[in-house]
Amino acid sequence: MPDHRIHFAAAGGGLTLTNAILLYRSGTPRQSDPYVTPAQDTAAFASIHAVEHDEDGCPTIAAGVPLSRAHLRQWTEALGRTASPELLPGNILVAHADMLAWWTPAQVRPGYFALSSPPMGLRVLSARTIVSVPYPAHLFVATRSGLGVYALPTNERPVADTELRHSPVLNVFADGRLCWGDIARPSTLGVASIAAFERAVFDSWSTHPNPGQDLTITGKGGLVRLWDELAARKAERFPVRRLRSFQSGTGRQARRRPGSATPPVTVATLIARGGR
Repeated sequence: MPDHRIHFAAAGGGLTLTNAILLYRSGTPRQSDPYVTPAQDTAAFASIHAVEHDEDGCPTIAAGVPLSRAHLRQWTEALGRTASPELLPGNILVAHADMLAWWTPAQVRPGYFALSSPPMGLRVLSARTIVSVPYPAHLFVATRSGLGVYALPTNERPVADTELRHSPVLNVFADGRLCWGDIARPSTLGVASIAAFERAVFDSWSTHPNPGQDLTITGKGGLVRLWDELAARKAERFPVRRLRSFQSGTGRQARRRPGSATPPVTVATLIARGGR
């Protein structure tokens, strides 16, 4: 669990406890995780209370009122003023307290392959190896819950109506989420964390395709053989035409066959729904 004391101290001296927000939900609370959010089918309620102090300065939570959107706006604005301003490089699309989105151009990078069950007939990737391979342009959307990784159809800065493609990176699930495994996660969503997020994607060992990934490309042979072919012929450009359009949904929808008759996801729709 992250230690919030340093951030609290850095927010400024002379802070006084003035209000408390109490959260209620139906069902039995999970004591092991006080930060867990309620499920979609769980009833929830919140109230905001003044905090009164006695002569010794000991706080007591007073009677409260239902938490309103106006309360949330006021406190969000106040909390936002504690964030340090950042200079945004040109590859940033969204910089928000709860979301960071950026893109990277197509390029040849070292690929880290350690396939656990390599298929027969591979020319390069049958053994653990680091080999230069081409990657398409990518969109990344980092949120508090994880990192979304998507390929772009062209090697240029995406716009709102750019239709996304499935990423061919083996550590990415078919629903776009990065499979973290034992990779260290960045603790913040600031611009300074971009390099760490990209290392998690491009500099981690690929051991196998995730479930459904072979359905995210067209043509024969599957994703592993495509990477092997690119490595063997020292390709300098990824065949983006073989990547299927990324389709909406997670959970049950993500298990649909990619390429089925559902609308492709655009940058705008992905951002509008919080990067999911």
